[in-house]
Amino acid sequence: MTQQDTHIQQTRASLQQALSWYTSVRRHWNYPPNLELQAAVKPDLQALKASLEKIENNVIKIATFGLVSRGKSAVINALMGQNILDSGPIHGVTKWPQSVRWTPPLGNVTIEFIDTPGLDEIDGKEREIMSRNIANEADLILFIISEDITRTEYEALLQLKQAFKPIILVFNKIDLYPDKDVNTIYEQLQKIGRNSNIDERFLIAVEDIVRVAASPQPIPILVKYADGKTAEEWETAPPKVDELKNKILTILNQEGKSLLCLNALQKAKKAEENIAKKTIKNRQEEAEAIIWKYVKYKSVAVAINPIGFLDIIGGSITDLTLIRSLARLYGLPITNHEAGKLWRKIFVSSGGLLLGEIATGLILGLGKTALAVSSFMENPAILTTYGSTAILQGGLAAYGTYIIGKAAQEYLEKGCSWGDLGPSMVIKNIINQIDPNTIIYRLQIDE
Repeated sequence: MTQQDTHIQQTRASLQQALSWYTSVRRHWNYPPNLELQAAVKPDLQALKASLEKIENNVIKIATFGLVSRGKSAVINALMGQNILDSGPIHGVTKWPQSVRWTPPLGNVTIEFIDTPGLDEIDGKEREIMSRNIANEADLILFIISEDITRTEYEALLQLKQAFKPIILVFNKIDLYPDKDVNTIYEQLQKIGRNSNIDERFLIAVEDIVRVAASPQPIPILVKYADGKTAEEWETAPPKVDELKNKILTILNQEGKSLLCLNALQKAKKAEENIAKKTIKNRQEEAEAIIWKYVKYKSVAVAINPIGFLDIIGGSITDLTLIRSLARLYGLPITNHEAGKLWRKIFVSSGGLLLGEIATGLILGLGKTALAVSSFMENPAILTTYGSTAILQGGLAAYGTYIIGKAAQEYLEKGCSWGDLGPSMVIKNIINQIDPNTIIYRLQIDE
């Protein structure tokens, strides 16, 4: 089995697990069923199903972006070897996104090219929505430029790059600009990035820049006839896109299935985040009731328990049970082990606040134990001291549990995919396994 086949299996298992969980009766264990919540998360469940279908269909989507008159449609036509999409010198020939399919010599994979209108011919908000929707669907992006790259092009390119999308920068019309070699284009990008204080990791790598002439301009040639007469005629050279075609086919051969997996997992991750966010909002009152219930439990239990070290153990168990209760309320898959990891993460991120609560509680608990060992009959004043210590320790324990509960709400919303098959973990595994000389590997950008 190849590495790409392993990625497909891992992705399929991740998506099937998510669908199984979020559509199961166990998730909706509160009765009567929460119809409002079920309606709210329906689009996200459909997105999860679409992600799984994407893996099964094995269709690579390649979208073109660029300003008007950069030759986006011409590039697709040249790659396919036939003029399917309208193209021409008039600005804005492509009014709406169009898609065409191509079956390259790669076995059972199919490529769907998505042609888009020029980024500068659509109103800002509508352009932003269209670009985001198409980019989300695309597994690979061809960003078409010619001449010097403009500010609008650079900003659009940066947005796509930051959206975790692999991009090939295609410089078209090299027949008109033969002096624009790859290094010149790359240096211009670097210069714009430096002037804009952009982290160089967000820029296109030199390996991902390709030069083409999708629709070369006719050139005059002098024709000499047998009778000695000469005439000037116009001749159109064939498209020069072999470098780009080979680049695409190499990527698909080495990384195509992994690209499919990453895109499907990104969509699934977003869907699961939406489900968590909507669920937490819908069940806010119930969550507050659960938090306060455990706050009371822990404060009373700690206050009346006379043995100091048992306060710490019992308090930790209470906090873990609180986290699991919240996760079950929200219908998020979390085990005892994962609840423990979340508790430790909250503990570390609290900046010593919870550590101080535990240390103070331990000191008070030991003092309370010492008082309990003393005889109340011999010294009745000890009872008053014991009670004051117990109330103070119980209050500190209650405060710590409240912090745990509120932090757990936030972490459960942001980290709703748990376990080795969660989308985030599978994405990380795929990227870690990828060869450093690949376009996927170059997606790695530290947050």
